Formats: sequence, C-alpha cells, structure tokens
Amino acid sequence: MPKIFKAATLSALIINVPAFALQSDSSQPIQVEADQGSLDQANQTTTFSGNVIIKQGTLNINAANVTVSRNSKGEQLVKANGLPVRFSQQLDGNKGIINGQGNQVEYASATGLVKLTGNAKVRRGGDIAQGAIITYNMRTETYTIHSGSKQAGVKSPAKSGRVSVVIQPTSTKK
Repeated sequence: MPKIFKAATLSALIINVPAFALQSDSSQPIQVEADQGSLDQANQTTTFSGNVIIKQGTLNINAANVTVSRNSKGEQLVKANGLPVRFSQQLDGNKGIINGQGNQVEYASATGLVKLTGNAKVRRGGDIAQGAIITYNMRTETYTIHSGSKQAGVKSPAKSGRVSVVIQPTSTKK
C-alpha cells in the first residue's frame, strides 16, 4: 500500500476537533438521580441503576447503570451502560453543544480518555462521527474512530463495518 494512501487512511480515522467543554462545569456540584444507588466505602465504588441522570453544570448524562470507582491515588473510573448512554455538554466560547451516545461509555480521569463503545456517535454542530468505538482524548483533543470490524461483538452503525464522518465546511462569512 503506498505511503500516501496509508497516511490518508490514518488521518481519516483521527480527527482533531477542539471541543472544549465549559470550564465552569468542573466547579459545579454533581447531581445524580436514579431508581437505586449503593456505596461500597471499602472498595471506593458507587453504583447507580435505573434511569440514571447525572448533571454537572451544562453536562448531562442519561444511562441505565453507572458505576464510579476511585483508586488509592484518587483517580476515578466511570462506567455507564444503556441502550444507549447519551450525553451532552455546552462548549466554551459559544461554540455550541456536543452530543454523544454509545451502548457503553467509560471515562478514566488518570488518562483523560472517554471511550464510547457500541453504535458510538458524536455530533458537534453539523459534524458527525460514527463507528463501533470512538475514543476521545481530552488532553490532546483527538478523536479516534474504529469500525469494530476486528472487535468481536462490537457493531458499527454502518452495515459495511466502516466508520462514517461528516465534516461541514468552514464558514467564510465576515
């Protein structure tokens, strides 16, 4: 395969999208509503189930089940399941709202990675990214989209098992 084709293929799978969520959200209280909740103090794990709704500032998450665990360093791992898990958040600088969904969503505070698995989709304005797995690196602001063709049991929204990306043209109005 020619190097230029490999580079074009790789760049199609990695999209740099500056998606700064509102910085003020992180200083807002976290509100959780669910049908049930439990806390395992010894293992530093909290579990919510049944129509879980999480809000923090402009961040909204809806899921069937959410588990939050914390290790000895204070790093958090959040796992959410649903059909699908949905989230939305206002972006800084009046740049709109980012919406996403996946059958499973994981967030690791240690790495800054958000991973959407199973019919994953992220929409920002008219831009859309779809695949079996979408990983967003909050530190580098890079999305990586996988078709899932090599992932057992993970389905892509496209019957062909490929990723799908729609990028709107940049407005040149002055």
